[in-house]
Amino acid sequence: MGSLGAILKNPDDFYPLLKLKMAARHAEKQIPPEPHWAFCYTMLHKVSRSFGLVIQQLDTQLRDAVCIFYLVLRALDTVGGTKEYKVLMDEFHHVSTAFLELGSGYQEAIEDITMRMGAGMAKFICKEVETIDDYDEYCHYVAGLVGLGLSKLFHASGAEDLASDSLSNSMGLFLQKTNIIRDYLEDINEIPKSRMFWPREIWSKYVNKLEDLKYEENSVKAVRCLNDMVTNALIHVEDCLTYMSDLKDPANFRFCAIPQIMAIGTLALCYNNIMVFRGVVKMRRGLTAKIIDRTKTMSDVYRAFFDFSSMLKSKVDKNDPNATKTLSRLEAVEKTCRNSGTLSNRKSYIIKSEPTYNLTLITVFFIILAILFAYLSSSRPNNMIAFCQNRV
Repeated sequence: MGSLGAILKNPDDFYPLLKLKMAARHAEKQIPPEPHWAFCYTMLHKVSRSFGLVIQQLDTQLRDAVCIFYLVLRALDTVGGTKEYKVLMDEFHHVSTAFLELGSGYQEAIEDITMRMGAGMAKFICKEVETIDDYDEYCHYVAGLVGLGLSKLFHASGAEDLASDSLSNSMGLFLQKTNIIRDYLEDINEIPKSRMFWPREIWSKYVNKLEDLKYEENSVKAVRCLNDMVTNALIHVEDCLTYMSDLKDPANFRFCAIPQIMAIGTLALCYNNIMVFRGVVKMRRGLTAKIIDRTKTMSDVYRAFFDFSSMLKSKVDKNDPNATKTLSRLEAVEKTCRNSGTLSNRKSYIIKSEPTYNLTLITVFFIILAILFAYLSSSRPNNMIAFCQNRV
C-alpha cells in the first residue's frame, strides 16, 4: 500500500514511473550476445541498477566505454568483496577482454584515470580526512577523477570538446559530497570499522567525535554540522551548471544532467533534516522517475536547480551559524538560473498545488491503466517497449 499511497498523493508520478519500469526492462533485454560483453552489462545492472539505466542514454560505442570504465573502477574499489562484487573480481577477465576491444582513445583515458585513482586511494588508506583541503583531495581521487575520465571519454568519442579539469572535477565532487552527506549513518555504523569522510575541520566545531552526531542529545549540533556540510557542497553547483551548458550531444547531456539534478534534490531533502542521523533520506521513486523523464534540455536543468535551491533556501534557519553563507550560495545559484532566461513557463519539479482529483476516479483510472499495461505486456511486448523507449 505504501507505493500506491505515494502514487495517489502524487498522481502525476504514475506515467513517469511506468516509463521508467519499461525502460529498465528494455535495458536488461539489450544485453549483447558476446559472452564478455554479456557479463559486463549483466554485472553493471547488478552492481548499480540506477547507473545501468542512466548509461542507456549514451550512444553504443561510448556506452561500452563508460560501462567498462565503471566496472574497472568498481573493481579497483573492491577488496574482499562479497556477492556481486566477488563475481566481478573472480570473472574480471571478461572486463579485460572487453576493454581490449575499445578504441585506443577510450583505453588511454581509462588507464590514465585508473592509475591516478589507485594512487590517490592508497594515499588515504592511512590518512584521515582532517581538513577541508583533505576532504576535497579525497573526493577528487574517488569522484573528481571520474569526472575527468568521463570528459576524456566524451572527447575521445568526437562528440564533445575537452572540458577543463576544474569543471570536470566539480562535477564529481558535487555528487560525491552529496553521497557522503546522505550516507553518514551507514558509514559511521560500518562494521568492523566506521568509515569517516566528514572532515574534522567541520565536525569538530560541533562535537568531540564524529560518531557523537548520531546521538539524540546532540540533535541540534548534528543538524548545524549537517547544514555546514551541505553549504560546503554548494560551492560546486555553478561549475556543474557551466559544464552541462557546454555539452553538445543530447545523449551525453542527459547522462550527466540526471545525476546532478538528483544530487541538488537530495541536498534539499537532507538540509536541516535530523533524519540523516536516524535513517535513510532519499527522494521518492516517483520524483526520481519524473526527473529522468523530464530532463531533456539545459532549460530543464535550470528549472530543477532553481526549484530545489528555492526549497533548500526555505529551510534555512536564520539562527544557523552558517545561514548567511548558505543563503549567499543559494542566491548565486538562483541568479544563474534566472539569468539563463529559461525559467518562465517551465513545469516545476517540486512546487505544485494540492491535487483536487476525486480519489475514487484516480483509483479507477490506475486500475484501468494496470489492466491495459498487463494486456500490452503479454500480447504486444515489442510494440510496448518501443513505445516507452521512444519517450524515455
